[in-house]
Amino acid sequence: MINIRKLETDLWDSADLLRSNSKLTSNQYCMPVMGLVFLRYAYCRFKAVEAELLGARPKWNGRGLLPIEESDFLEKNALWLPEQARYDYLVNLPGNVKAAKIIGKDGRPINSLGEAVNNAMALVEEQSAQLVGVLPRNYTDFTDDVLSELLRTFNDSALDDVEGDVFGRIFEYFLNKFAKSVAQDDGVFFTPKSLVKMIVNVLEPQKGVLLDPACGSGGMFVQSGDFVTAQGSNANSMMTFYGQEKVEYNAQICKMNMAVHGLSGKILSGNTANTFYHDAHRLAGKCDYVMANPPFNVDKVKAESCASAGRLPFGLPSVNKNSEVGNANYLWISYFYAYLNARGRAGFVMASSATDSQGRDKDIREQLIQTGHVDVMISVGNNFFYTKSLPCSLWFFDKGKAKELRDKVLFIDARNYFTVVDRTLNEWSEWQLKNLTAIVWLYRGELDKYRALIKEYRQTLGKKPFAETLDAMDAELDALRESAKKAVAKAKKQEKKRTQAEWDEKIAELEKTRSVAQEAVWLYEKFGEGEYQDVLGLCKIATRAEIEAKGYSLTPGAYVGVAQQEDDGVDFHKRMAEIHEELVKLQEESNRLMDVIAQNMEEMGI
Repeated sequence: MINIRKLETDLWDSADLLRSNSKLTSNQYCMPVMGLVFLRYAYCRFKAVEAELLGARPKWNGRGLLPIEESDFLEKNALWLPEQARYDYLVNLPGNVKAAKIIGKDGRPINSLGEAVNNAMALVEEQSAQLVGVLPRNYTDFTDDVLSELLRTFNDSALDDVEGDVFGRIFEYFLNKFAKSVAQDDGVFFTPKSLVKMIVNVLEPQKGVLLDPACGSGGMFVQSGDFVTAQGSNANSMMTFYGQEKVEYNAQICKMNMAVHGLSGKILSGNTANTFYHDAHRLAGKCDYVMANPPFNVDKVKAESCASAGRLPFGLPSVNKNSEVGNANYLWISYFYAYLNARGRAGFVMASSATDSQGRDKDIREQLIQTGHVDVMISVGNNFFYTKSLPCSLWFFDKGKAKELRDKVLFIDARNYFTVVDRTLNEWSEWQLKNLTAIVWLYRGELDKYRALIKEYRQTLGKKPFAETLDAMDAELDALRESAKKAVAKAKKQEKKRTQAEWDEKIAELEKTRSVAQEAVWLYEKFGEGEYQDVLGLCKIATRAEIEAKGYSLTPGAYVGVAQQEDDGVDFHKRMAEIHEELVKLQEESNRLMDVIAQNMEEMGI
């Protein structure tokens, strides 16, 4: 498994070392570097799609594969790259570019590596109209040596194996490192893949208009495009993507990100695209889907300008003596609702405090609940955001909700359901995302989707009962760890590290399969073959009357209750004895090493 954080750190360390050896400031260096990351990521996707196309290619007159054309890439929502725009072409150019006698797209000779990269960017812009004027074209500001080293830095093979919106994530990391002043309002514009996928899974975009009025790096568009493609449709044919983004840098990255994934959209940026004051695309009441991760708890928003811009079906939130909205959370919530058409769906990330905030917020929330269009509420725990540790909630509206659900809301408390990535980052695994989505399916009465998931689990794990499979895997893991311990102990000193690595790989593979079994047990024990029930501490379908009785709170924890703490099956006294034994061994090893060091120093006469 790729350690993305380590990869980001390694890439940054290399790029920053080169920056310190150039005459460019951080702000001047930022976009050219991100342009190279874009080109590298575009090439990753290009290679992957090319391999997929070649694998499915029929023979041509019995002599070979039919040639791949640009149109084939368009059908796969991928960006076609002419040869001179491909990353491997640039990386492998000779040291003396001028001597190679390369002719650029404009018919002129290319005399430096900087000109070659500028030419590549120009060629890419020809493939996507929305990239015109977006990609950096100032690579001649770099010396060939620095640029060559940068190209090699981002040629790390690990980038080929990273899934999801890696481009947006690496951009955020680099932006925070390069120029924090660019990230205005301290807003989080990169939305974690887990949250984006959950929003898309619940909204299930099929066709129509999708708006993200705080689009950042474009992750909502990318994931929606993937979802539509997985259903067997062409995202650009079925969907129309619209985005608003106040920060110009973010909008540029969004356009690059969409282009890499073969998506086209209308992305507006700058002050006239500030969603607080402008419906830049004039989409109020016209959207089939709205998805967003807006900045939380923004203050000092001009109330008069908001009122003039409309999209406030429930009125303004609280306004202070300076005619400002002191907390803009309910501005966003109102806007998202106002953008929807008669059957539209919205899904967005919001600060946890918004689910039961008081004053005018509560008045707006009550009106919203009375529409019957609040669909699903999900509480998310700490450490899901890449740069923030705060908890949040996912809100879902559905104006086309089935009649039998119009008086109900599904509450899910997922604060204790996640996978730990590292000390400061959590996420939902693919199977955990499927499980959470399965609860929504059952709430909606979509039993066929739930049963298809149970079938998928059985195809992955076998026909035995899930709990039995999990127990067998636990026993197998124990045996495997014991075998590893013995094998390492028997191995020669120079072979111990390699032996340990080999066994670790076997253990990791089994642990991966075990995690699937664990999620299968988690789901099946609660809902069996497909019967929804409220689960204490996890989920509850509440009626409008129950919500009114709770003071119109939309906090899942207020409805689902608290589950009993499960026994983790660990014998405390036994485990403490094991830890003590390990500590004694470590102390003995430490003492032995100190003796060796002392002896070495004595021999050196120190």
